[in-house]
Amino acid sequence: MSAQSEITLEGRLGALQCHFTWDLEPGRNTLLRIKDILQDIGTEEGCKWLGHIYNLQGYIYFQLGYIEEARSFFSRAEEAFRKMRGAEEGPWLVVTYGNQAWLHHHQGEQAESRACLSKIDGLMTEDPSQDELHQEICAEKAWTLMKFSREQKLLAADYFQRAFLMQPDMVEWQTSYMLLLANTFKHSNLRADIWEKMKIAKEQDPENLYLAGIYLLELAKRGETDQSGARELATKVLRNPVSSYSGIKPLLWFYKTFPSMDEAVALAEEALKLHPGERYLKRCAAYSYRWKIWKDSDPSPSLIEKGIRAYEDLLPLYPDSSFFKKMYLASIYAKSENTKAKSEMIFQQLLVEDLEPAEQQAFFNIYANYLYYTQQQIKMSIQYHMKAAEIPIKSDFQENSIKHLEKIRHRECNQEVDRFLSRLRESPK
Repeated sequence: MSAQSEITLEGRLGALQCHFTWDLEPGRNTLLRIKDILQDIGTEEGCKWLGHIYNLQGYIYFQLGYIEEARSFFSRAEEAFRKMRGAEEGPWLVVTYGNQAWLHHHQGEQAESRACLSKIDGLMTEDPSQDELHQEICAEKAWTLMKFSREQKLLAADYFQRAFLMQPDMVEWQTSYMLLLANTFKHSNLRADIWEKMKIAKEQDPENLYLAGIYLLELAKRGETDQSGARELATKVLRNPVSSYSGIKPLLWFYKTFPSMDEAVALAEEALKLHPGERYLKRCAAYSYRWKIWKDSDPSPSLIEKGIRAYEDLLPLYPDSSFFKKMYLASIYAKSENTKAKSEMIFQQLLVEDLEPAEQQAFFNIYANYLYYTQQQIKMSIQYHMKAAEIPIKSDFQENSIKHLEKIRHRECNQEVDRFLSRLRESPK
């Protein structure tokens, strides 16, 4: 092959719309975390995101070095899209063919890569406009971006809105758009216009139990706690196949935030009793124990023991994405005199791990709170809150550290903290 034709191939590949060109740039830890997230979604028959799931799994496995597994996932994505859309060919295959073209290219299979490019050319002749992404591409790009950083989630919301405006009959696109907006405003009430759109989305997508759970949560924020609606939703969720899309997590958030932490624990335990081998439900139970332990001013030894046992059981089930689970286990260990030494041991291990910036920020925040509340090492706690706050990633962990520092500045008139927060405000965003 001539150098000129190789350049042409590279240029065409770079212009594709697919996972390899969307500037995802994930670190290895992020790849492993998302791999587990996708596994917990499940691939039940009828899942409307099956093709998208397989495509992202293929990309992740490729980035992790599992080439044949990636090849298999891209083939499954192709088959799933054909089945979902009820046709052999269409724009919904553009991203899949793009992924396959990149995989072939990286493996030195240039003829196969060019064959994929020809397929894409054939599909896109149906849409003469080159200025606007096809709605199917917008939707898949949105669905992918929402699995990554906060900034990418905001971009995902824009792509979902564009896709839905072009094809309003795809209610799952509108639903995902609303869920992204709800996540953006999770610590406050939705704006009136977004709230009205959520009500419409719920009417148009009544079978989406995840959206139903978020709706209950938003309703409760407005002072309307629908207990009977929550019980009815819980019954439906428990009947459904286990999945992170099943609706159990927003329902747990609802119970955690409004009626009672005990009800969150009871729901998680009931779900686990019905499906004792499901790791996702074990994760939900562990979360509910942790929430209750953190909320109780003096948690009982039996509750602490439940939390410890749940997280100890969880770690081997998520060996590739155990970072947050280790931190949460350490924070529960710290609640008991019998396990405080184990808590310190985990924190010291994490302190020297090679963490990505977002993980580092989370660790600094949780470790700072541990130093403050458990160890009473106030000065060192302040240093770690500052470390968390100065990492330029917007997150709940950064917000918590900044709030903690603001309280210290106000309560203690701490000049070091005052200077730090002033610099933080003045630094470029």
